[in-house]
Amino acid sequence: MSYWLIKSEPEVFSFADLQAAARKTTYWDGVRNYQARNTLRDAMKKGDRCFFYHSNAEPSGIAGICEVVREGYPDHTAFDPKDPHYDPKSTPDAPTWYMVDVKAVRAFPRLISLAELRAARALQGMVLLQKGSRLSVLPVSRREWETICALAGVAG
Repeated sequence: MSYWLIKSEPEVFSFADLQAAARKTTYWDGVRNYQARNTLRDAMKKGDRCFFYHSNAEPSGIAGICEVVREGYPDHTAFDPKDPHYDPKSTPDAPTWYMVDVKAVRAFPRLISLAELRAARALQGMVLLQKGSRLSVLPVSRREWETICALAGVAG
């Protein structure tokens, strides 16, 4: 199993929205960065666990855990001219963008803020905390996973 962190602005789609979705599951669409696309398409596997991170929020932080329940497949929102994620260069025959399906596993009892993550010595090397780290999908090491779960007071 691998571990990831996925980001969403809570006013666009929050962890509570994921929990309220049918079967607590949705597709993770709209990623328009090639490195993140490659992660979705090639690296994220069914059963992998993800931290759900609320970005551009006050405060930003990790709200809960979700699981990859469907591996990478073409992002159909790129084919729809009415969708905000439309990309005319991406077609069903030659898709540019990919997505995965995720399912809510558990909400954290409290948000683990970015400030708290930065203060944890064991997380100093975490990709999220590096300057210039703006990707919407990031790797998380097992040690980082266990540290954050401990901060949240939940089993990993």
